[in-house]
Order: sequence, then structure tokens, then C-alpha cells
Amino acid sequence: MSSNININTEVAGKKRSQWAEVWRSLKKNNMAMTGLIIILIMIIVAIFANQIADYETVVIKQNLASRLQPPSLKHILGTDEFGRDIFARLIHGARVSLQVGVLAVGVSIIVGGSLGAVAGYYGGKLDNVIMRIMDIFLAVPSILLAIAIVSALGPNLVNLMISISISSVPSYARIVRASVLSIRDQEFIEAAKAIGASDRRIIFRHIIPNSLAPVIVQGTLGVAGAILATAGLSFIGLGIQPPAPEWGSMLSGGRQYLRYAWWVTTFPGIAIMITILSLNLLGDGLRDALDPRLKN
Repeated sequence: MSSNININTEVAGKKRSQWAEVWRSLKKNNMAMTGLIIILIMIIVAIFANQIADYETVVIKQNLASRLQPPSLKHILGTDEFGRDIFARLIHGARVSLQVGVLAVGVSIIVGGSLGAVAGYYGGKLDNVIMRIMDIFLAVPSILLAIAIVSALGPNLVNLMISISISSVPSYARIVRASVLSIRDQEFIEAAKAIGASDRRIIFRHIIPNSLAPVIVQGTLGVAGAILATAGLSFIGLGIQPPAPEWGSMLSGGRQYLRYAWWVTTFPGIAIMITILSLNLLGDGLRDALDPRLKN
């Protein structure tokens, strides 16, 4: 009994030291830390969006007397074609974009990771069936698949997350399967089988935790892709519906005023660019920190 406790304590301590080493490596990457700081600021702003700008009176309420006003002390980023404050709408739009990105990628990781782990661990016909289904999904461009799903289910927040999740599942399934294939024949897996551990316990307690590194990196980049897909679908009218604030729909609504009201489209575009750039920088930093071959 005491030996099992000592082994578990040693394994837990080793995992903590590994993640501490990843954090130390990440802190040395200035670009990755810059991306992390920007993302954390955006998360904090999104959480306290209602305290910064009231949704009903500032974000969605129209004021045609103040339409298309340039940036000023009263409206620091100007107003849109309906007189709504662009800064306030960007803040609440950040909440929508981050929510869709994180939840969609989270569902994709859970579903795709489980399918990939099962396929890689058992192999054979089950592996062949699962991966051929994933290949069918991969044969269709993800944005077209998302458009088809949203068109069939209807444009709203839940259906948008479902469409992005389904279109992203195959990539995570393939990543986890590749990791499982390199792990399943290692000594600690054989030891777990020898002491009578069930397949379910081996997969969820040993294989999946040791396959997280590439999934974390892909997940970070996947959030950026999900935010971009959300903006793209909203731009063509298949995403978040007006008057709810969303960066893609803000771009779409202001494009006809671009020549004489540049701020209506410029600031939502900058918000999308900064968010995706920050997530990509963080993802690259995590890749370098989690890959031991890239360490000096």
C-alpha cells in the first residue's frame, strides 16, 4: 500500500516538474508571452463586458442622431451606421468570439480525442472504420462543412458552435491517434496491462494524458481558426444575427461605408487580427516549450 502511494507521489511530482519546465521555457519566449498577455486581457475584458458597457442601452440600442460619428472623446472608436458605440460592441463581441472559439474547440478535442485514442489503441478494423469516416469529413473543406451545417440547422450561437466543432473533429482525432500509436507499446502501458488495468483506465489515465502536448498546441491554434470561422460565417449572414455584436457581422455591416467612415470596419478588423495573431504566437510558443527536440 505504501509503495503504491510512493509511486503515485513520484509520478505526480514528475508531472508537476514537467509542467514547471514548460512554463519556464514559455516565459523565455517574449512573443509567446506577449500573445498570452493580450489573450488574458481580452478574457478579462470579455468577463466584465457588462460592467464596462451596458448591453441594452449602449451596445444594441440604435441612436440614428449619432450615426457614423468619427472617433472622439465621447466615442473613442466612433459609432456605426445605427449610432451604436463601436468600442462597446467590440468588447461584447470579444465575449461572443472567445465563447464560440473555446467551447467549439473544447468539444472538438473531447470528441475527436476520444475517437483518435480508441482508434489508435485498438487498431485493426475499428481503427480503419473510424479513420475512414474522419477522411470523409476531411475531404470537405471545413468552412464549407460549417456553412452546410449552419444552413441546415439555422443561424444562431448554438448551431454555430456545433458546426465549427464537427468540422474540427477529424484533425484532433488524427493528432491523438498518431500520439497513441507511439505510446501504446511503451513499457508503462505494458506494466498497466500486466497488473490488470482495464482498457478504459489505460486509455483515459495513461494514454490520453501523455498525448496532450500536441493537442494543447493544436487547440490553441484551433481557437484562432474557430474565431476566424465565426467571423467569416457572420460576415455572410450565417453566424451571430444582428443586433447582437460580433466582429464579422460588424465588418459586413460597415463595408458599404468604408470610403467615408473607415472606422466602422477598421476596428473590428484590427480586433480579429490581433486576437488571431496573439493565439498563433502563443501556440508557437507552446509548441517550442512542449517539444523537447526544440530545447537547447
